[in-house]
Amino acid sequence: MDFAASPRAADLREKVAAFLSEEIEPIEPAYHRDLAEARLKGTQWTPLPVIEELKAKARARGLWNLFLPKEHAGEYAAAYGTDGGEGLSNVDYAPLAELMGRSAIAPLVFNCNAPDTGNMEVLLRYGTQEQRDTWLDPLLDGRIRSAFTMTEPGVASSDATNMAATAVVDADEVVVDGRKWWSTGVGHPDCRIFVFMGLSHPPGANPDVDRHHRHTMVLVPRDTPGVRIERLLTTMGYADEPIGHGEVSFTDVRVPVTNILSGPGEAFSIAQGRLGPGRIHHCMRLIGAAEVALEHAIRRGLERTAFGKPLVDLGGNRERIADARIAIEQARLLVLNAAWKLDEGGPLNALSEVSQIKVAVPNVALGVIDMAIQLHGGAGLSDDLPLAMSWVNSRALRLADGPDEVHRGLIARLELGKHR
Repeated sequence: MDFAASPRAADLREKVAAFLSEEIEPIEPAYHRDLAEARLKGTQWTPLPVIEELKAKARARGLWNLFLPKEHAGEYAAAYGTDGGEGLSNVDYAPLAELMGRSAIAPLVFNCNAPDTGNMEVLLRYGTQEQRDTWLDPLLDGRIRSAFTMTEPGVASSDATNMAATAVVDADEVVVDGRKWWSTGVGHPDCRIFVFMGLSHPPGANPDVDRHHRHTMVLVPRDTPGVRIERLLTTMGYADEPIGHGEVSFTDVRVPVTNILSGPGEAFSIAQGRLGPGRIHHCMRLIGAAEVALEHAIRRGLERTAFGKPLVDLGGNRERIADARIAIEQARLLVLNAAWKLDEGGPLNALSEVSQIKVAVPNVALGVIDMAIQLHGGAGLSDDLPLAMSWVNSRALRLADGPDEVHRGLIARLELGKHR
């Protein structure tokens, strides 16, 4: 196993850390205050100007689209601002994602935010040249945003084969029908394209098609007739502006067959390729959030006193801080191992490892953040600190990209398979 950063990745880590320290951290408190004021005015879905200013600065330094995968970046890395003009391995990108996880806005500033990164990787790996020219270029350029529509309100989406929405070929068109929710990205005014996953071979219609080849991914422009944003959703009270999560209905939506990704029935294989790297990104960002929470906890524990002692010396808080450090280090190593396995052999080589981090890291982050909230008392529950929002994000990731139970089931199946 080799988790060492390449010289280029080490240099990028220093540059990203410096940008966070010099450009993002000083303005972030004001950003959140301005966003709170925008909510009162009802303008919170219009991105604040400072985001575009920061994006321009990041791009000028080559800190743009750093997520681009080493094996697929090619001409796009050189054309769209990536420092060094080439993509990164998962092991090299992981520490950069951790740094971005220290800030609520950093991934957006570096054009490395979900779901756009996953959608761009899908277009890189599976898109036709026409699809790339139409959608990938403006996404990499930061001119548009995107959404991924997979989860449905009417079925247990933990089993994606339950999917009821359809994407059926009719001559030279694909007819899309159904309802999706928790479609991240639909709140942004620049969201222009949806990656839609739907049933293309209804059960019973063609018994020769197995259940993992009955679904198709198709590109659906947001302004296509029949597409309707029904509502924007909050996660435990947070709306995640200006990105947002929405419920979207598709009623007799028709797009050209050339909008199909890879081919009919290929959605599951595409999803596997998309979600592996995305889970690495999510988990490393959570480690960054856990590091921030631990720093807040330590500062609070040393600065505040109660019953004549610093908080850090009361109620086993020293042990909790030690346990938090141990848990974060374990989680980081587990993610780096998954990233290395992904680099070495692709998604099939890291099935268990990716599921392991998807279970372990959100739970580690939740524990560390909860400890920090407890040390802060009432302040920890407020929006004066990033802890409450960070806790909600960590909790959501025990469900997003597959619930813990599904990932544990996969890990167990692979383990048991070694002994049968």
